[in-house]
Formats: sequence, structure tokens, C-alpha cells
Amino acid sequence: MAALLPALSRMATLQKAVAAGLPAMFAACEILNFETGVLVMSAPNAALAARLKQQLPRLQDRLQKDGWQVNSIRIKVQVGKIAPPPQPKRVLELTDNALSSFAELSNTLSADPRSQGLKDAIDAMIRRRRPRA
Repeated sequence: MAALLPALSRMATLQKAVAAGLPAMFAACEILNFETGVLVMSAPNAALAARLKQQLPRLQDRLQKDGWQVNSIRIKVQVGKIAPPPQPKRVLELTDNALSSFAELSNTLSADPRSQGLKDAIDAMIRRRRPRA
């Protein structure tokens, strides 16, 4: 076990350096192997692998500037690997002042059929956004 610890530490450090050198869209890509100057990375699908190939020269330069002896980078597509789940969507909250302004707008709209759709949409939004007691 003790013999594996330096190798694991080195791979974790290299993974962090690779993550810092790539845009966030490549977060699902991981290092599989690094021996004799050849870095082997995984990609969860062929489309991401193709985009990653475009980034390789810049990544290799960055790693070499960071002191890693990377002579070449290979990519393997591992289809069974699942990409991390997407970030949860941010829910915007409306203030009480905003809700009352929308309610006032809804009340001032005329009752004619052309503005009824807007009035209904504003009323529905207000009902959804009101805090539940």
C-alpha cells in the first residue's frame, strides 16, 4: 500500500493540473495513465473526445510549463462512463415589492381580449411565486 501512495498522489496532482488547463466542459475527462511521457486521458463520448483533441496542444504546453514531461497525449473514449450530473438550475426569487408591482400591473390592464392572455400569465406567475404559508 505504501508503494502506491506516491503514484496516487502524483496522479491526483496531474489531474488537478489538467483540470486547471482545460475549460469546465471537460470535467468528465480523467487521466487513465501517465508513463514515459505519454498521458492517456478518458472521455465519456466521441463528441467530447473530438473537442478535447482541439485543446491538446494548449494543454500539453501548459503541462510542460508546469514541469510535467508530457511528450504526447492520447484520448480513449469510455462510453460506459457517465458524465457528472448537471448543476442544479438556479431559482430566482421575486421580492414582495416585485410581486405587488406585478399585481398592480395586472389590475391596471384593460379587460379587452387582446390583453387577457398577458393578464392571465401575470396572475399565474404571482400565484406560483407567492410564499406558501
